Amino acid sequence: MENKKVLLGMSGGVDSSVSAILLKEMGYEVIGCTMKLWEGEKEVTEKSIEDAKKVCKILGIEHHVIDLQDKFRCNVINTFIKEYQNANTPNPCIECNKYIKFGEFFEQADKLGCKYVATGHYSRIEYSEKYGQYVLKKAREEKKDQSYFLYTISKEKLSRIIFPLQNYTSKDEIREIAKKIDLPVAEKKDSQEICFIPDGNYTEFLKTYANQKNKKGNIILKDGTKLGEHQGYINYTIGQRKGLGISYKEPLYVIKLDENKNQVIVGTEEDLYQKELQGKNINWIIEPKNKEIECFAKIRYRAKEAKAKVIIEDNNSVKVKFEEDQRAITKGQSVVFYDEDGIVLGGGKII
Repeated sequence: MENKKVLLGMSGGVDSSVSAILLKEMGYEVIGCTMKLWEGEKEVTEKSIEDAKKVCKILGIEHHVIDLQDKFRCNVINTFIKEYQNANTPNPCIECNKYIKFGEFFEQADKLGCKYVATGHYSRIEYSEKYGQYVLKKAREEKKDQSYFLYTISKEKLSRIIFPLQNYTSKDEIREIAKKIDLPVAEKKDSQEICFIPDGNYTEFLKTYANQKNKKGNIILKDGTKLGEHQGYINYTIGQRKGLGISYKEPLYVIKLDENKNQVIVGTEEDLYQKELQGKNINWIIEPKNKEIECFAKIRYRAKEAKAKVIIEDNNSVKVKFEEDQRAITKGQSVVFYDEDGIVLGGGKII
C-alpha cells in the first residue's frame, strides 16, 4: 500500500492552513507540525501554535509541535549576526529553508513515517523530461514566486516535497478557500519577511543579541577623501543613499563596506554597477554538463533575472559574468541560476 503520509509545516497562517485543506482533498494523510524557532518572539510563537492547533482540530488532523530553537539559533541567528559583523547583508530565509524547513523538518518526517513533506511556499516542483529528474520551478505568479529562497534544497529531496499552493496565483483565492469552511485564520495578516525581527529593526536586534556596539568610523569617497562619520557599518548596505548624513555636489551611494578599516565607502550611481561577481557554497539542482553554462541569474529576491555566463571554478565556487551591468551586487546575498523555462539550476552565496 502506498505511503501517502505527509508532514505539513504549519505556521498558523492562512497559506499553510489552506495547504492542509488541499492536501486532504488530494487524498494525503496529513500531519500538521508547528516549529518553535525563536525564543525572542515567544508570544508570536505561542499564537502560531494556538492557531495551527485550531485549524488541525477543525480539519480533523493530527498536530505536533517540535522545538528547533537551538538549531535555529545555531544555523540561522548566529549566521545572521556573523554576516553583519563581516560587513555582509545576509538572507536568513535561505538559511532557514536549508537547515530547518528542508533539513531538520525532513528528519521529523522520517521519525513519523511520512514519505512527504509539504509547506505553503509559492513555487513549483514537477518532473522534467528535459532533465530526467524532479525540478524546482518559479511560481506561476512572478510577484509571489519564492524559488529564490529555495535553491539550497538538495535534488534528492525534491520528489518528496509538495507545494500545495503551486498552481495558485492570488492570495484572495487562498483566503476564499479558508473562508468557505470558516477557518479562523482566513483573514490573518501575512508574516513579516524576517520572522525573528517583526519590527524590521535589525540594528537593535544586533545590539541586543550580539552585544554589537555601533563603533563610529569614516565615510569616505572611493579616492580616500573623508566626507563624514558613520554610526557603525552594520547600519549601512550596498546601494543605500538615504541617511548617510553627508553633503556632496552629486548624490552618493554606499558602494562598499570595509570591516577591517571600519569604513563606509561611497560613490556615484555609476559606481554601483558591475558585470561580474564571485559565488561560493554552490548547490546544483541540475548538475552542469560543462564548466561554463549560459543561464539567467538573479542577484537578490526583488531583482529581475539577467542573462549571464557561469564559469565553474574549483572549491565549489563560480564566477558569474553578466551581459549587462547589475546594480548593487551585495556580498552575503545569494545568486540564483535559472534556465529559459524558469527552472532553478542552482545557486550560491555572493562573496
